[in-house]
Amino acid sequence: MKSQQSTQTMKPATAAKKLGVYLPATPASFQEGVVSRAELNELQANPPEWLRELRSNGPHPRPVVAARLGVSIAGLARGGVTEALTTQQIEALRQERPEWLQKEQATQVEVRKEAARVKNLKQQKESAKKSADSARG
Repeated sequence: MKSQQSTQTMKPATAAKKLGVYLPATPASFQEGVVSRAELNELQANPPEWLRELRSNGPHPRPVVAARLGVSIAGLARGGVTEALTTQQIEALRQERPEWLQKEQATQVEVRKEAARVKNLKQQKESAKKSADSARG
């Protein structure tokens, strides 16, 4: 006996997050419904005009804004950016390079360096352990 497989659905906020778009800027029909996994896959594979427009020009959600500016989401908040920004606003910030943005970008560079150092150290320890284990074996 086969069981009926239920369709996996998600709230519009979850779908918007997965699509990398700002939910309040999406069409009302998207905001008011539920999105199935198949519909999400279709939106990703063949984005409609509204989705292409949002991804290109915004307004963009904070994770996208942070990534485009090369800072963390917390760094955006420390810089006073709490709202979604358009591509044009992001480019203006990149051109102006306010002090907070320079500081947060430098912090992000240091965080990435430290993460790479820790990862490298972990790999070295694992490699040394494997060598020691094979020498004993």
